[in-house]
Amino acid sequence: MALDPETFDALIDTVRRFVAERLRPLEAQVEADDAIPAEIVAEMRDMGLFGLSIAEEYGGLGLTMYEEARIGIEMGRTTPAFRSTFGTNVGIGSQGLVMAGTPEQKAQWLPRIASGEVVTSFALTEPDAGSDSGSVKTRAVKDGDVYRLTGTKRYITNADKADLFTVMARTGPEVGARGVSAFLVPRDLPGLSIGEPEKKMGQKGAKVADVNFDDVAVPAANRLGAEGEGFKIAMRVLDRGRLHIASVCVGVAERLIADCVGYATTRSQFGKPIAEHQLIQGMIADSKTEALAARALVLETAHAKDAGKDVVMESAAAKYYASEMVGRVADRAVQIYGGAGYIADYGIERLYRDVRLFRIYEGTSQIQQIIIARETIKRGG
Repeated sequence: MALDPETFDALIDTVRRFVAERLRPLEAQVEADDAIPAEIVAEMRDMGLFGLSIAEEYGGLGLTMYEEARIGIEMGRTTPAFRSTFGTNVGIGSQGLVMAGTPEQKAQWLPRIASGEVVTSFALTEPDAGSDSGSVKTRAVKDGDVYRLTGTKRYITNADKADLFTVMARTGPEVGARGVSAFLVPRDLPGLSIGEPEKKMGQKGAKVADVNFDDVAVPAANRLGAEGEGFKIAMRVLDRGRLHIASVCVGVAERLIADCVGYATTRSQFGKPIAEHQLIQGMIADSKTEALAARALVLETAHAKDAGKDVVMESAAAKYYASEMVGRVADRAVQIYGGAGYIADYGIERLYRDVRLFRIYEGTSQIQQIIIARETIKRGG
């Protein structure tokens, strides 16, 4: 159920001020330290950001998809690593439990996820299973009242600090997605280990690492849904996650455009501000038009999802368009800033590196194209 307008407006205003006054001044520090300050994480917990998408009965804010997308846009106006701090709790790390968990599973975990006491993560990708996510090789073999998990998951966001993983593992002999099941796997189970965080191009402060399972005994009560339903659960989770990521892309684009306008109106060449040169204006106009189109697509799709409509195609289209759009906007921003755009002091090159990931995770642009085409053909146009 949506928040009343006054309460939601107050939440948006709070998040906007938090981004402007607390997060943006720390962007260079986060880049240098490759870490989010502990006091910022504590403030995020106090604001309820870890429980945006979790129902009020479990201690969350219970936002609608539209409301969550609006928050995503606001959080996009700073380094994406800040949003990633709570992003898995709001999205892919918790939504399998929200959508397919039993009442007992939800009561056990959701209140602590919503408060930020428990950090969640989503473990689907493997060394040999990325875009072909139905080909996971991690196995879960039934042994009495437990499943024994063996395998490796790769590039898992927030693995370094996660307390609970939603893990996709093969339980049946079937080839492809039909043999995959989903499990809630606590970090402290014997045999579970976390690899060293990877060195990445961008989004410093948001860590990804391998998660290794060496005959990990997971209680059968921790399975999400029935055997063989894991892939279906994962795809439902990603439908929502893609909309969330698309909203963040919109926010980053809007931030970059504002920065470009600020720079172009104060930087002079040939005797006048560069904002008065038509070729600069053309880049600003293209960026603004594309950002407006992405915002409209994201919010319209969020409304449709809240209305209970099938938005598989629309979510893929939003993620595809918004992630490609913000890449183009970031590239133009570097061009508008010129040499300064390539220098770390201005932060433009950092965002240029940060946004490159949006076209890859939660489904590459090419996977989104496949989904869009498949769904369009299925619907007859």
